[in-house]
Amino acid sequence: MTVVDSGPVRRAFIARVKGILLQPKVEWGLIESEPASIRGLFIGYACILAAIPAIAVIIQHLVFVHWLLIPIIVVAVLTYIFSLIGVYIMGLIIDALAPSFDGQRSQIQAMKVAVYPYTAVWVAGVLNIIPVLGILAVLAGLYGLYIFYLGLPKLMKCPAEKAVGYVVVSIVVAIVVNIIMAIVIGAITAPLMVGALVGGAVTLGGG
Repeated sequence: MTVVDSGPVRRAFIARVKGILLQPKVEWGLIESEPASIRGLFIGYACILAAIPAIAVIIQHLVFVHWLLIPIIVVAVLTYIFSLIGVYIMGLIIDALAPSFDGQRSQIQAMKVAVYPYTAVWVAGVLNIIPVLGILAVLAGLYGLYIFYLGLPKLMKCPAEKAVGYVVVSIVVAIVVNIIMAIVIGAITAPLMVGALVGGAVTLGGG
């Protein structure tokens, strides 16, 4: 699926988002046989939706915490980039694990399984605009796991009796990957955040 500036394709994009969120079982059936490319999945879908949480966090700080804006923009951009890298790595892992659970390897199908379940988290990222509502993103994450559970055995042709193990191992690996990326992002941005906090404290003290 590739999104360009045309009405029909935009409508197809919106229909995919609604379908995967509201009728995931039905939508996975469409996704399974749909021609796709890794480039199309990322540029036409993931890159668009993954920007929602990052933009929401920036808006939140524009409204509530003005003096931390520059560091937050840096964090948001890095988080956006690394989230896409994480999804790609997840797709590779899903593909590599397929034979261990009697599934069929297919990098394209694996990337579909990696990309589409994140729809729930990315869309719910808009809640980050209001700090109190950010916790609801956790519920979106759980729903994303459910979508993942429905799609993985279907697209990777995994036997039903092996599906749970395949899903659990994939999720554990995804958690490890995300922890590593969070550590990297923290290491990159920590000095910037500390500098901003110190500068903000000095400004407030001077005021």
